[in-house]
Amino acid sequence: MAESSFPLPPEPYACPLCMDELRDPVTIPCGDTCCLDCIKVYWDQFDHIGVYGCPQCRATFTPRPVLRRNVPNVAQELRQTRVPELMPFPHLHREVQCDFCVGRRKKAVKSCLVCLAYYCETHVKPHYESATFKRHKLVDETGHLDRKICPQHEKGLELFCRSDQMCICVLCTVREHRGHNIISAEEERIEKQKVLVVTQSEVQHIIQERTKELQELRHNVDVLKSAALRAQTDSDKTFHEMLQAVERWRDEIKQLIQANMQAAMSHAEGYLERLEQEILELQRRDAELRQILETEDNIHFLQNFPTLCVRPEPMVPKVLINPQFSFGEISKTASDMKEHVDDICKKELSKISKTVSETPVYILLPRNGDKRLKVPSRVDFKEPKTRADFLKYSCKMSFDPNTAYKELVLSNGNQKVIRKKTSQFYSDHPDRFDGFSQVLCLEALAGSRFYWEAEWTGEFSIGVAYKSISRKGKNSHSLLGYNDKSWSLLCSDSGYSVWHNQTDQDLPDASRAARIGVYLDYAGNAVAFYSVTESMELIHRFKAQFSEPLYAGFGVGSSVSLVQLKQNALPY
Repeated sequence: MAESSFPLPPEPYACPLCMDELRDPVTIPCGDTCCLDCIKVYWDQFDHIGVYGCPQCRATFTPRPVLRRNVPNVAQELRQTRVPELMPFPHLHREVQCDFCVGRRKKAVKSCLVCLAYYCETHVKPHYESATFKRHKLVDETGHLDRKICPQHEKGLELFCRSDQMCICVLCTVREHRGHNIISAEEERIEKQKVLVVTQSEVQHIIQERTKELQELRHNVDVLKSAALRAQTDSDKTFHEMLQAVERWRDEIKQLIQANMQAAMSHAEGYLERLEQEILELQRRDAELRQILETEDNIHFLQNFPTLCVRPEPMVPKVLINPQFSFGEISKTASDMKEHVDDICKKELSKISKTVSETPVYILLPRNGDKRLKVPSRVDFKEPKTRADFLKYSCKMSFDPNTAYKELVLSNGNQKVIRKKTSQFYSDHPDRFDGFSQVLCLEALAGSRFYWEAEWTGEFSIGVAYKSISRKGKNSHSLLGYNDKSWSLLCSDSGYSVWHNQTDQDLPDASRAARIGVYLDYAGNAVAFYSVTESMELIHRFKAQFSEPLYAGFGVGSSVSLVQLKQNALPY
C-alpha cells in the first residue's frame, strides 16, 4: 500500500489535518497531536485495511491505537500566544518538507503523483536525470498530496468523472463510475481552465472597479468631513451672531428701562417740588389764621376776616402711580422673547434632526448587474410590507459545496440539496460541517437588505450564520442557531421554533408553509422569517447587533430547494 504524506503544521499547536487550532487535542502513540474529531474521521477510512498512520510523521500502528487526551491547557495556551496572520486561502498553501532528507529536512518543491512523495530541489533531480522515472508525473508542491490519492483504491487520481464532477482513479472506472462520462484530468483541466481564465479576467475587472470605488469613497469621506467641519464653523458663527443679537436686545431693554425710569423720576421731582411749595404756602396761611384767631383787637379781626376766610386754591393736582404702567411688563417681554427663541430652536432642531436621521449617509446597492438601478428615495428605506416590497431585495443564492455535510448531495446548479443515507465522496475541507447535516450558501451578506426563499420537505432549519461558526464536532458551537454566531428557525410537522445562543422558543400559533422567506436588514440589525403562501405572515423577528458578514444556512432533514425570485413573481 502506498503511504500518503502529510504536511507539518505551520505553527505549534496546529492540527496537521485541519491546519487549524487544536480542538479536544489527543496524543497518538508516536507523540504527535491532532484534533479528536479530525483523527477519528481520518482513521475511519482505514478500518477496512487495519493499518493506521500518523498524518504528521507517517508512523503506522496496528491495531487502531487508543486515543489519549493531551494537556488540557494546550488550546488555551494557543489562544494566548498565537498571533493571527492574514493569508488568503490558507488551505491551498501548505509548506511541507522533503520525504528523503536526513536530519534537518528541506522544503519540498515538487511532489510525484506516482511515488506519492515530496521532494526538495536536491532529491528531485533523479526524476529529471534517470530514465526510470520518465513516466512519473511531477507537479509543483501545494501541500495536498493526500488529496491526489483515491481513498478507496490507494491509486493516484488521474481521471475526471463528468457525470459526478469528481476526480477518480483508474480502478474507479470499473465499479463506482462504470458507464459514466470519463475523460483525463488533463483534458478536463483544459476545459475548466478556460472558465477560470474568464473568471480571472472578471476578477481583475472587479478589482479595478473596486479600487476606483475605494478612491471615490475615500474622496467622498474627505468631502463629508470637510462639509461637517464647515457646517460646524457656520453654526458656531451663526450662534455667535445670535449671542451678539441677544446682547443688543439686552442693551435695548436696559436702555428702555433706564429711559422710562429717568422720565418717571423727572416728572416725580417736579411734582414733589410743587407739592413742597404748596405745603409751605399752606403752613404760612395756617400761621396767619392762628395769629388772627388769637388777636384781642376786634376791629383788626373783622377787617382781615374777608381775606382769611377764603378757602385756598390747590396748587398741584393729586398725583397717583398709574397701575397700568409697570416695569414688570418689560421683564415679562424679555421672558417671552426667551420662550420664543427656545420654541423656534426646539422646533427647527427637531425638524433637522428628523431629516438627518431619516436620510442615510450611505446608499448601499446590490451588485446584481442591473444597469437600471436608481438612487433610493427615503420611501425605499421603509420597512417592506407586501411581498412585492420584499422582492425588491431578492438576491440569488447558491449552496457552498465546501460546507456540505458528507450525506448531502447538491444538484440543479447547487440550488437543491438532498440528504442521502450514505456518505458521499467529499474532499476534506476546513469549512465542511462534519457533525450536523448542514450547509451554508456562498454569498456573503452585509451592509444592505436581502431577501430569499426556500422550499423544504422533512424537518429542516433555516437561518443565518457568521463565517466563523464552528464546522467540526457535534456540539452547540457548530449547530445552526444554537450559539452566539447564528440565528435560525426550525420547521417540523409539529410547528416552528426559533433558536439563538442555546435558547429556543416554540411558536405553536404560527401557520406552517412549504415555503419560508427570510428578510435580512443588516444595517437595521434584524433578521425575520415569513411563511409564504398567497400572503406573507411573519413567523419571528430577531433583533441583534451584527458584527460580521452573514451567510444563509440550512439544516437538511430531507430536502431543501432555493427559490429563484423575480420582482412581482407569484408565490407558486
